[in-house]
Order: sequence, then C-alpha cells, then structure tokens
Amino acid sequence: MGPLAVTQLLGLISLTVALDNGLLKTPPMGWMAWERFRCDTDCKDDPENCISEALFRDTADRLAEDGWKELGYEYVIIDDCWMSLLRDEHGRLQPDPSRFPGGIAKLARYIHDRGLKLGIYADMGTHTCMGFPGTTLDKIEIDAQTFASWGVDYLKFDGCSSNPVEHMLGYPLMSKALNATGRPMAYSCSWPVYIGGLPPNLIIGNFGLSVDQARSQMALWAIMAAPLIMSNDLRNLDNSARAILQNKVAIAINQDSMGIQGRRLLQEKNHIEVHWRPLSHSASVLVFLSRRTDMPYLYHTSLAKLEYDAGNYEAYDVFTGSTVTGLNATTELTFSINPSGVVMWYVYPEQQSKQTEMLHDLHNKASQFAFHKAKPGHLTVL
Repeated sequence: MGPLAVTQLLGLISLTVALDNGLLKTPPMGWMAWERFRCDTDCKDDPENCISEALFRDTADRLAEDGWKELGYEYVIIDDCWMSLLRDEHGRLQPDPSRFPGGIAKLARYIHDRGLKLGIYADMGTHTCMGFPGTTLDKIEIDAQTFASWGVDYLKFDGCSSNPVEHMLGYPLMSKALNATGRPMAYSCSWPVYIGGLPPNLIIGNFGLSVDQARSQMALWAIMAAPLIMSNDLRNLDNSARAILQNKVAIAINQDSMGIQGRRLLQEKNHIEVHWRPLSHSASVLVFLSRRTDMPYLYHTSLAKLEYDAGNYEAYDVFTGSTVTGLNATTELTFSINPSGVVMWYVYPEQQSKQTEMLHDLHNKASQFAFHKAKPGHLTVL
C-alpha cells in the first residue's frame, strides 16, 4: 500500500470518531434476536420462533408493557436472516415478503409507536454470515439510505464474507454514509470483533445458564460498561432471569456517566477473580467472581488489599439488597462465592449518605433492604 493510499485510509478512519449527537453516551440497552432465535426461517412449522415481523412486534410489546422500556431497554434489533435472497430492481435490500409482509418501515412505525427504537442487521461483504445478500463497498451508500428511509435507529454491521482490507475501507465508509442520511442512527460496528472480540449479547433467561451464571454475566457486563443487549424470549422469561436483568443498581452501574471501563485487579490461584470499576461521586464497584466448579469458596480480603485508600466506607450488595455500614479499609472481609457465581458490591465513602438514598430510589417500594453493621475488624458475607 503506497503513501497516498495510506493517507486516504487514515482519512477514512478519522470519520469514525464519535459524533456529539446525543446517541450512545452510555452503553446501548435493548434486545436482539440472534442468540435465542438464530436463523429460524421456518414460519410454517415454527411460527412463534421464526425470524418474522410477528416476533419483533411481540418483543416490542413485552419491552413496552413489562417494565423494560422504563429501565432503558429501548432497542428492538433484527439480526441476520430478515432479507429476501435478492435485492429489488433498484438494487436495494428488501425483507423476505412472506415473513415481513408489512415491510420494515411499517414495523419501525409499530415499534416507534411504543416509544422504542428499531435496529437492523447488514453485513459488509458479498453475503451475510447466513448467506443472505451482503453489502459490498459499492452498496454501502444505497443501503444506508434505505435504512434511513425505513426509519431505522440502529445498525449492526457485521463482516462475514469480507477481508481485512475491505473492513478498513468499509466500516468508516458506512459511518460516513449513515451520517450523510441526516437520520440519527446508532452504529454497531463489528470491526473490533474481527480483530480482538467484543462482549456478546446477554443470554440471561436463555437455555443453559444457572442463576449464579446469569448474575455473573450481568455483573461482568456492568463492570465492562458493555452493551446490555438481551437475546432471550421475553414472552417466556422466568422470574429469576427477570429480576437479574431488571436489577436497577446493576443497570445504573453499567450506565454510569463517567463511562470508564472496569478492570481485573486480581486473578488468584484459587480461581477467584476480583474486578473493579470507578464510578461517579467517588463510588466504585467490586465483583468477586468464582471460576471454580466444585463448591462455594470463602474468599478473604480487605478494601486496603484492593487498593482502597484509608477511610470509612459503606457497601451495597447488588444481588442480595443488603447494605453494610461501618467498614474501613482494613476491615477483614470474608465472602462466600458460589461456583461460577459472583458477589457484587457497590462501595462508597461513608460520609456520602446520599449514596444510600440513591440506592433506595433505584429500587421499587416493594424492595427489602437489610442493613448490617460491620463488627470491628472483621465481616463475613454469606
């Protein structure tokens, strides 16, 4: 690649700098089809679970009526397999006519009428990951215009069937094309997936996760400031999964306005990890994660050992709802952590009593708070 080409490429990459347009100032929240419903296109034998406008209408209804929207879950995102196998006579992508008979614009209006936003999927390359029409470099502008004309609010732009050079060219070009439409659209660029990885969707309430594993995913996504994009069946969600996904304190931590991603402080030989994230108002969050598979493990530590300054603190256990007062940096702490589970603490300086008031505000009136005074020198959390 010559100097001119490199200069042009750097110019394109510079176009991907985030705009101050009010979008995605905190991690996006919503629901996406892929992890739960994959590429089920058999609407004849599996009408409730196939990728169709009915599935996305049903999901929009659940988000609007079951308390999700008020918590910030606002995007309903179509993933792969929504398209017809052929573009229309004008070269535009089009939905499968049997599964989306009303079209995407009508579906967008349905979702917007419920105070929600519509997301859609495209793939840079000749084909999508599942073999539907892709967006080659020459189709980027027309596809961006098509999505804008439909009222789309969010684009997931994948990268199957393309190479690293096309990624370097195509992802910035799509950013520019979306901005040129004049319609505010969140841009979920999959480029990092192909050069290192990104956190996937929340699969809490899906098949195969225990309650402890579900809490672990929610806690780590909050620590990482990762998108809270669920992929489950909101029409058939059990109460434990709902309680984890609707945990107002975990959501507030994820959405903290400082926007600083957490990090792993410790990775112990006993297969316990400690993760930490700084938050607004001098607060922070600690996650004690067990990678063990045998039995609950008693983990001993103190705030001082976790790099906290001397002083007095209070802590709120995000998943049990209990508050611990009277802590100082040298108080010996003992946590019982279930296999593949977590203990998640919201920690704040004791003098900031408003922190406790904030926690009360985050929970509904039915929430029960248990307050524990730490014994001098030692605290055991079971």
